Amino acid sequence: MPAGRLVGFVGRNGAGKTTAMRIALGVLQPDAGEVRWKGERVGALGRRRFGYMPEERGLYPRMRVLEQLVYLGRLHGMRPADARERAADLLQRLRVEAALTDRVESLSLGNQQRVQMAAALIHSPDVLILDEPFSGLDPTGVDVLARVLRGEAAQRGVPVVFSSHQLDLVERLCDGVILIERGRVVADGTIAALRASRSRNMLRIDTDGAADGWWEAVPGVDLEERVAGGVVLALTEAADPQRVLDVARAQGDVTRFGAVQKSLGELFREFVEDGAGE
Repeated sequence: MPAGRLVGFVGRNGAGKTTAMRIALGVLQPDAGEVRWKGERVGALGRRRFGYMPEERGLYPRMRVLEQLVYLGRLHGMRPADARERAADLLQRLRVEAALTDRVESLSLGNQQRVQMAAALIHSPDVLILDEPFSGLDPTGVDVLARVLRGEAAQRGVPVVFSSHQLDLVERLCDGVILIERGRVVADGTIAALRASRSRNMLRIDTDGAADGWWEAVPGVDLEERVAGGVVLALTEAADPQRVLDVARAQGDVTRFGAVQKSLGELFREFVEDGAGE
């Protein structure tokens, strides 16, 4: 987990994401291996510097919002006044739409999720481990939470790892990604690097009036698939995209021309299928 980076932890249901997070937090004991942070094996004292947000609600429903955050801060060794100040700041940054004296059970699910994030952040942790933190949030809530997490990463250098099934969100927010299948890492790195390792050089070209098979005149070009309005072509390293464009323009008007990149969802399916087959 590089300092100051957001890392997406992605896998199918049952792949081992939550189990791995619980092991990192010491909730579960591993069958093998160990948890290390900054080169040292992590013990109970080190884990106090971790911030954790479980997928399930981990709040006391009958406690009042501010009271609960202050209590959790004190469990981490904070002075009451410092915990109260930090809690009020986090609730404002997370735009929790509730009074500080409201009971947690009276809040909407989205606001409960924001309070739970404040609970993970109350003690200014050195590491953030978040299990489905965006679940149940509307687009505005997603943006608010993402902004807070990026702030923690950029301003304090906190590494953030979070699991999510919203792959478009992971692709938009994360600097890197870890893909797991059956408890094993099948790929990790930046999304650009994963894409480069899997994607062929592909172009989408939409033309008006072009004859079928026009691309066959260009060496090193094969048809990848037909799409509405045009085609997606696979190019070898020797093929010249500009030559493809010239041939397409000679056939008719080109209404769309550009590189095609695989989405994280497509990459995920490819890596998981390979991992399942090994």
